[in-house]
Amino acid sequence: MQLRDATEDDVDAIRAVARESLLASYGHAVDESLLAEAVDEWYDPDDLIADIDDERTVCPVAVVDDDVVGFAESYVVGRRERIGEIDWLHVHPDHRESGIGSALLERLEEELRDAEVDRIEARVLVANEAGTAFYESEGYELVDDRRVEIGEETFEEREYRKQVSRLTGISEGTVETAAGDTVYVAFDENERGSLGPFYVAYADPDREQRYGYFCGNCEGTDIAIDTMDRMECGDCGNRRRPSRWDAAY
Repeated sequence: MQLRDATEDDVDAIRAVARESLLASYGHAVDESLLAEAVDEWYDPDDLIADIDDERTVCPVAVVDDDVVGFAESYVVGRRERIGEIDWLHVHPDHRESGIGSALLERLEEELRDAEVDRIEARVLVANEAGTAFYESEGYELVDDRRVEIGEETFEEREYRKQVSRLTGISEGTVETAAGDTVYVAFDENERGSLGPFYVAYADPDREQRYGYFCGNCEGTDIAIDTMDRMECGDCGNRRRPSRWDAAY
């Protein structure tokens, strides 16, 4: 098995691995048509090429006998606290239980440590039992359970975390919006955007009342979210694609 950086020539193989991996992990819990739609939406060829060419992301592939059998992607988000987000990690079902997933994860962790992140995070649907067991075996701590909407169904999702360096203590930043509202930006809660992260904004310092999002690129709060969970800043065009289901298998 060889690990190398993904190239544009790997796009079709990456999409094929993602499709087979999702079917193996979720075929028992999610309708196959929804899985096919997910591959088209999340692993759009143009978006994959943009990610591969983006120097801010780490996107390795695992190759066996000249065939791509696994891939992963991670990136760094945050201003004050640097968080390494594992966006996805997929291994073809024919090559699972062979150490490929662990090798891909190790590659991501090395790159994220070099980027001086404070912690690494990954999210996995509970329905993916192999994925949850994978992160637990790799020393990740379960820190949160929550519900997510996929299509018209609700699923349980788990968030896993590995601490990399000592945290310096993060507090909300107070921001006044164009409408004159005071909001509190949580720099330790964010979503990846095309131009910068989207930070969660609250209407109170205790984080009890959600306000919306704060754009990390232009520092605006005019953020629109559609029914497919796409997010876009109305001021600068920073956007987030629909959320993926998990970052394991």
